[in-house]
Amino acid sequence: MHVVLTEDLPNVGKSGELVRVRPGYARNFLVPRGLAVGATAENVARIEHEKKVAEARAAKTKKAAEELAQKLTNVKITITKPVGEGDRLYGSVTSRDIEEALAAQGYTVDRRRIELDTIKALGTYQVPIRLATNVTATIDVTVAAKS
Repeated sequence: MHVVLTEDLPNVGKSGELVRVRPGYARNFLVPRGLAVGATAENVARIEHEKKVAEARAAKTKKAAEELAQKLTNVKITITKPVGEGDRLYGSVTSRDIEEALAAQGYTVDRRRIELDTIKALGTYQVPIRLATNVTATIDVTVAAKS
């Protein structure tokens, strides 16, 4: 039996593919769970259209992420924190601190995209920001003592 997959399935195929499966597998597992639809001309056309729309959306998102990455490569931010003995910070610099500093400069970046190791000392750090798949920008973060 031929079906069109609506989701990626390991060992079966990718979303939008026309695959041949056993009739019982399609009837009892794939179709009831919405993982596949029968391979009619209408369903094949609908899945192809959805695939093209998703690819266009992904291309638009990637282009916007690349433009933002280009802008962020020159960004330098300074975060001031209170320090104790030996220039050790009280607490640490978090992704929220970096997000707020970027927002103050006019850049909107989700803090979950900031790949931050713990920063607990003064200095300058390279912080990568994963904007999209295969699109990463690196910013310079300087941690200074609050006076």
